Amino acid sequence: MSESENKPDNKTHHAADASDPLVGAYEEMLRRTREGIAQTQESAPKLRHMLESVRDSMVELGELTREEAQKITEYVERDIEDAAGYIVDTGEDLRNWWRFDLELIEQRMLDAFTSVADVTSLELGQWAERARRASLYQAGQITGPGTLVCDRCGAETHFTRTGRIPACADCRGLAFTRPAAGNRTDAPAASSTDAGSSAGGDSGKAG
Repeated sequence: MSESENKPDNKTHHAADASDPLVGAYEEMLRRTREGIAQTQESAPKLRHMLESVRDSMVELGELTREEAQKITEYVERDIEDAAGYIVDTGEDLRNWWRFDLELIEQRMLDAFTSVADVTSLELGQWAERARRASLYQAGQITGPGTLVCDRCGAETHFTRTGRIPACADCRGLAFTRPAAGNRTDAPAASSTDAGSSAGGDSGKAG
């Protein structure tokens, strides 16, 4: 393990890019998915079924193209699977998964993300395995709140809101993963960057 992996350089994204409609679409899809889960009578509703229903509705209403809606569906599913896998693997809530002060996250986004991840974790083994396989993130993709670790140098980037993933500020790396369960840091974020300012187009395929 390199020195940068032992002492990751923390960066924090505090604001979403208001000019990027797909960033807003991610948050809206997550919000509607939470509402759908709350209204269902199932004890453990399936995340993919809920997301596909919301996706189709957004396309029918003209809010997104089919391609855009599918892309956002994949991003939301990927993030929720990672969070649900953490809950299953560790038996903990998401406080340590975030790896930064939860007060930095907008409350409605925190509630929606946590609620959907908690319900999804009830699918236990299946979700845990899928989460471990679906943890590669690429610069240019959209992600919700949480922490990403540069696959090249180990530097951390903390997302307090939804945003596009920029290249690593330290080494310009383009690939990221979530921190491994149990590998936590309590160090505060060292600096801030503008969400999406370094991100290029949609590079790589979600999940």
